[in-house]
Amino acid sequence: MSRLISLCFILGCLTASVIAQQKLVAIGGGKRPPEAISRFVKWAGAEKSKILIITWASSVPQESFDGIKKDFAAYKIDSFEKAPLAPLIEQTRLTFLTQLKNATAVFFTGGDQNRIMDVLKDEELYNALRERYTAGVVFGGTSAGTAVMTTPMMTGEADLKIIDGAKVGTRKGLGFLPNTVLDQHFIVRQRENRLFGLILQNPTLLGIGIDEDMALLVEDNRRAEVVGETQVMFVDAHKRNGAMLIHLLKAGERFDLKKRKMISKAKSATQ
Repeated sequence: MSRLISLCFILGCLTASVIAQQKLVAIGGGKRPPEAISRFVKWAGAEKSKILIITWASSVPQESFDGIKKDFAAYKIDSFEKAPLAPLIEQTRLTFLTQLKNATAVFFTGGDQNRIMDVLKDEELYNALRERYTAGVVFGGTSAGTAVMTTPMMTGEADLKIIDGAKVGTRKGLGFLPNTVLDQHFIVRQRENRLFGLILQNPTLLGIGIDEDMALLVEDNRRAEVVGETQVMFVDAHKRNGAMLIHLLKAGERFDLKKRKMISKAKSATQ
């Protein structure tokens, strides 16, 4: 009997471990790659998905919500809700916390990432989002919704004509991916200089520049797969004495965020 109890306990722990795997979909802006949306829905529970859309970054929240909703229209989803608009008042704040508690996935639309973090100056909301991510709720975002995923978070302030990390604006973000900073619209808007500058100034960080029409699919804050039409850049200056190692990955290629190196190609871009 005691062996049976022990076995059940172990199986229970293993099950909890599987459920609590962190999953993140970071889109660089532009067109949302179908592979990214498909994976987001699959990870969220497929037909049992309860997806919460947060439009706080946008100056046109209803338009942002409608645009994202079209991307998910082809999928059978249990629920697809919009978070209350910012700024939150007492009633809408409670509504949001209830939605977050019930959601299997959360997606941030684009706009200005600073607007998101202005709302999340409310520590209870900030901690609630982080706790749900740690518990295994799938998180995703596009453009500003991607930038907000890491700490530091780029604010958008920078002089793109020079490589100087002191000229790159940063603030606290959600900090889902340890020792990492995300940039978006990367190649199209020629944002290499600001990422290079920030990484050279903070070499313990891994810089990731996600181009438009691209996405990074991350499991357990470590295994990252690239999907989309162009490339994703990984910039590593850790222990390199002022030098940088740059990896430029295309669709189907994978990167180990912890070991900071490429790993084998994915078997399928939609797996």
